Amino acid sequence: MDIMKWDPFRDMVSIRDEIDRLFDGFFGKMPARKADMEGIWAPLVDVEEDKENILVRAELPGMKKEDIKISVSEGRLHIAGERSREKEEKEGTYHRIERAYGRFERVLPLPVEVEAGKTKATYKDGMLEVRLPKAEKAKPKEIGIEVK
Repeated sequence: MDIMKWDPFRDMVSIRDEIDRLFDGFFGKMPARKADMEGIWAPLVDVEEDKENILVRAELPGMKKEDIKISVSEGRLHIAGERSREKEEKEGTYHRIERAYGRFERVLPLPVEVEAGKTKATYKDGMLEVRLPKAEKAKPKEIGIEVK
């Protein structure tokens, strides 16, 4: 039979995790700090690759295209901007505020070299789509097989 040393801190962490899970389930997941609610957020992105392009889609609901900046440098795609909060109502009582506001910046390493000058971006219905054409040397080359 193995003797195991009792660690009271391990048990307290476990109890704390269970209490947090209980409160999150009842009240909904809440940010740990006020900074998590205001000014710190990052849009969700998908990065896809095909033979010709790298395609990046970012969720940016409620933003204007003028508030979004895109650049490509040193093998990275930079997406930055700011989502402003609508005017605050001092009369009402908020029961829940889950939407994030403020500045954001995403820097995504690109898996292959791209032709930055040919990059195209579109923004529609809160979805930003950035199409980055691959550089010629990054495109796969098909090699023919000679039959003898």
